[in-house]
Amino acid sequence: MPIELMLASPVALPAQSGVIHTYESVNLADAFAIQLPLDASTDPDLLARFIFEHQPAWIGKLMNIRDAIVAGFGLKTASDLAALGGEANPGRVGIFKVYSTSGTEIVLGEDDKHLDFRLSILCSSGPAPDSKRMLTVTTVVHCHNLLGRAYILAIAPFHRLVVKASLRRAAQIGWPRRHPDN
Repeated sequence: MPIELMLASPVALPAQSGVIHTYESVNLADAFAIQLPLDASTDPDLLARFIFEHQPAWIGKLMNIRDAIVAGFGLKTASDLAALGGEANPGRVGIFKVYSTSGTEIVLGEDDKHLDFRLSILCSSGPAPDSKRMLTVTTVVHCHNLLGRAYILAIAPFHRLVVKASLRRAAQIGWPRRHPDN
């Protein structure tokens, strides 16, 4: 597989993303993109589920550490969120609530007492003739209080590593194939 199909790079927040204007003020906003092969699906729901189902094992271990720490502050843990339905609940992708879907984007997220966040998974194509197909993961976070701001300060570097590693891992495994209708 060509190396450009396995690199997740920071990009500008995509203007067409549904999360860009979600909050009046944001405490974290970033976007990472990876090129999709021509035969990969462009169904954002399918791609989101694929990414979260195939994350590197170290991310699960990191989430366990996070959960052990935040439980003491009364914040939602991944276990709490997983109990809300997981794959059995179409209103959730992994541990995240689905806020909106379209033919090109799915918006996921959660609200908690310390912060709210939205995560966009957006499929787009560049201009002809090369029409590179890109998958962009955009995150925006709005903090409610000092706890939220301290939390974001602590996890931001890990967040960026997790997003890039998750995209790379999905590319290494091989994206779900495109169906004739998408």
